[in-house]
Amino acid sequence: MRSVTLSQRTDETRNATAGRTVRAARLVEHTKPLVVRRVPLPEPGPDDVVVEMAFAGVNPVDRYGAIGRVAADGPLPRTLGVEGVGSAEGRWVVMHGHGLGTARDGLWADAAVVPRAACVAVPDGVEPAVVGALGVAGATAYRTVTDLAKVTRDDRVVVLGASGGVGSMIVSLVHAIGAQVWGQTGNGDKARAIEESGADRSVVADAGTLAAAVAELRPTVAFDALGGGFTGAAIEALEPRGRLVLFGASAGPEGLVPLLALYRKHLTVLGYGGLIEPADTVRRSLEGALEAVRDGRMTVRIDSILALEDVNEALRRIERREVSGKLVLRLGEER
Repeated sequence: MRSVTLSQRTDETRNATAGRTVRAARLVEHTKPLVVRRVPLPEPGPDDVVVEMAFAGVNPVDRYGAIGRVAADGPLPRTLGVEGVGSAEGRWVVMHGHGLGTARDGLWADAAVVPRAACVAVPDGVEPAVVGALGVAGATAYRTVTDLAKVTRDDRVVVLGASGGVGSMIVSLVHAIGAQVWGQTGNGDKARAIEESGADRSVVADAGTLAAAVAELRPTVAFDALGGGFTGAAIEALEPRGRLVLFGASAGPEGLVPLLALYRKHLTVLGYGGLIEPADTVRRSLEGALEAVRDGRMTVRIDSILALEDVNEALRRIERREVSGKLVLRLGEER
C-alpha cells in the first residue's frame, strides 16, 4: 500500500477541494432566518481535514448563535452547526468543539473543513444519524452524570426538561446505572416518551408545582436544563446534601434562589457550560458518550430528520419546545 504523508495528503485534499462549492446554512445577520446557498469550500490548512457530512444535530446553542446570544462576535456570514457526523479519510467521525459554528464555519453543509483535533472516530455498530445528534447533548449528558454529579445506583434522581435532547439521554444513562429516576415535563403529551427513555415515572409539573410533585421521590440529585423558577423549585425539592447540576436556562436566565434551603440542607450546586470546556475534556466526554451508546447504556431519541432546507423550521421548533429528543439535519449531495 502506498504510504501517504500528512503533507502529501494535505496537498491532495487542497487539489480535490479547489473550486468546489457546497450547500450550507448561512447566518448572514443575527435574528434573521438562515440562508441556504452554495458557497466555496474553504481551503484546508495543515491541521484540517475535509469531512463529507452526513448528519448534524440542531441544538438550543445553535439558535442562540443565530440570534446573537452566543458567539455574538463570531464572523459573519458563517455556516452554523456545532455538531455532526461524516466521513473523512475512509472512516466515520463525529465532530464538536474547536469553535465549529461559533468562531469558524460550522457543520450545516454538505462538506466541511474541520480541525483534525475536533474529529473523534465512531465505533462500529452506532448509526450515523444517532452520532450526528451526540456531540453536544451526548457529551453534556455523559459529563454531568458521571463526572459532576457522580450518580450511583443509590441515588434518587429527577431530570427537569426530561423530554429534551440532553434530558432524555440523562434519563437513559441514569437508568442504566441503576438509580431511580423521574423525568419532569410541562407537556403531558411528552410523558410517554420520557418513560420510554427509561424513567421510572414521568411528572407533569411547572415551577410552582414541581417540589410537591417529586416529594415522594425525595431526590438526592436534580439535573436542571430549565433555569427560571425551576432552579429554586429543585433546591426546595432536594434532600439534605443533595446535588443540583444546572446546564441550561430555557425557561429563563434568572430566578430566585431559596438561600435558606440551599445552605441549611448543605446542597451542592454544580454549573456546566460546554462552550468553555477544555478541548481534551470535550473529547473524553464525547468518547465516553459514544461508548455508552454502543454498549446500550445511553439512548439517543431522534424526534425528526429534516432536510437542510428546513433548518429554519428546525430552529423554530427548538424555540417553541416542540421537540422530544433531538432534531437532525440530513446532509450530503444526492443523499
